Amino acid sequence: MRRGRSERTTLMDVANRAGVSAITVSRVLREPEKVSPNLRQRILDIIDDMGYVPDQAARALASRHNSTFGVLVPSLTNRAFLGFMQGVEERVRDSTFRIQYANTHNSVEEEKRQVRLLMSQNTAGIVLGGLEGLDEISDLIRRANCTVIQVVDVGIETAGAAIAVDHAAAAEAATRHLLACGYRSIALLGGTPDERGRRRTEGYARVLQEAGLYDPDLIHHENATTTTQMGCRLLRRALKVRPGIDAAFCQNDDLALGVLFEAQRLGKSVPDEFGICGYNDLDFSAVMNPPLTTVRTPLFEMGYRAGDLLIRSAEGNAIERQTIKLGFELIERRTTRKREG
Repeated sequence: MRRGRSERTTLMDVANRAGVSAITVSRVLREPEKVSPNLRQRILDIIDDMGYVPDQAARALASRHNSTFGVLVPSLTNRAFLGFMQGVEERVRDSTFRIQYANTHNSVEEEKRQVRLLMSQNTAGIVLGGLEGLDEISDLIRRANCTVIQVVDVGIETAGAAIAVDHAAAAEAATRHLLACGYRSIALLGGTPDERGRRRTEGYARVLQEAGLYDPDLIHHENATTTTQMGCRLLRRALKVRPGIDAAFCQNDDLALGVLFEAQRLGKSVPDEFGICGYNDLDFSAVMNPPLTTVRTPLFEMGYRAGDLLIRSAEGNAIERQTIKLGFELIERRTTRKREG
């Protein structure tokens, strides 16, 4: 029978009801694979019947961590980071750990504040999804009392373990594809110019410079999280500066969707008159009309691998200072023409 709200069921209450030790009940909750299936299920049924909820504060005092992973991302509305967070969730879901999210709003000071707060709470591990202020935060990471996993670009040296993608190379591949399709005046459209965006801009510029087609007036950003509406605005702005633009490389697929809508409103035929390439291959990209050519980045895998490193570290396994490099893939669909030749 469940107790009233004023009487909290304890671990010992569950143990007495099951006729086992408190250690066995604790093992069912923390290391279930070490308890026989029949006994484990019987104890879980008793826990459910009695309404027992583990005291996480007491557990943290008895442990070296509080069984919580902190996941810091620059934006909670950017769909790219949602894919990353889904990967973390998938890996952590069936473990004894839980996740605490925080939005740093692309602010170095907010990121440092959140890291300090998590460290003060005896957090089991931290994932840093932002790239701003790496130099300023590196000392904090080195002093951290838990493992810190950074999600970065391959060209960035980190203070600990990292999951990385080569954003400059991905942008180069996208820009070369647009050139191979016959487009010659290619705009670059983006949101907040964070470190990932800067690396993509470098890759884009490098390819166009090699082709003798680089024009800084083709680059347009807004200092905000990308949205479909922003894509519409940026295309209008780019065409006002350079009316002859015939393609756009967008630094997120939601921008590319807005660019497509605006191009259609302006009577531009996609892909014959105007080409569009996105970035990240978000869930709607394959079902747009026409489907979006884009660069697929392993958002889910990045989150999954970060979660896996945190769990392994929190369970006592040594995590070396390493960078796990993940690839990207150019997905050719129907917002760009067939390649010339």
